[in-house]
Amino acid sequence: MQQATSSAHLPPLGSHVREEAGSTLQATLVELVDLALVGKQLHWTVVGPHFRSLHLRLDELVDSWRELADTVAERALALGYWPNGQAAALAGPDTGAGIPQGPIGDRAVLRELARRLAEIAERIRTRMDRLGELDLVSQDVLVDALRTLEEQLWMTRAELEQPE
Repeated sequence: MQQATSSAHLPPLGSHVREEAGSTLQATLVELVDLALVGKQLHWTVVGPHFRSLHLRLDELVDSWRELADTVAERALALGYWPNGQAAALAGPDTGAGIPQGPIGDRAVLRELARRLAEIAERIRTRMDRLGELDLVSQDVLVDALRTLEEQLWMTRAELEQPE
């Protein structure tokens, strides 16, 4: 177990619950940090008629994902679990494929963003359900993250509905 503080200062959960909830939050943290990095790459490489609006929106999304990651990491710490958002933690087999180098058209950026948001939201929903059996406070953190990501997905899909 990766305890952060003495057990006297931790929520009254069993060590096995604390460890599973912490590792569940860790998996979400890795995905949110990776999403923020991918978002920044898309921000730098987007081209096309909707460049300006997407360039600015991606900055807002990246800020949102970083804030969500911080909330998830802080909940893990509150449980007594040391989160890891370093590059080595992101380089595992569970992280998504990177973004190709070079310019990426605005419609392709929207499609990639929608795909990634949908996949991450699905995985977070599964983790959220499991946390509901372990720790409702940790589940609430993922409920908020999922609400935010699904709203972002809805808005991204709405932009894709525009005629080309």
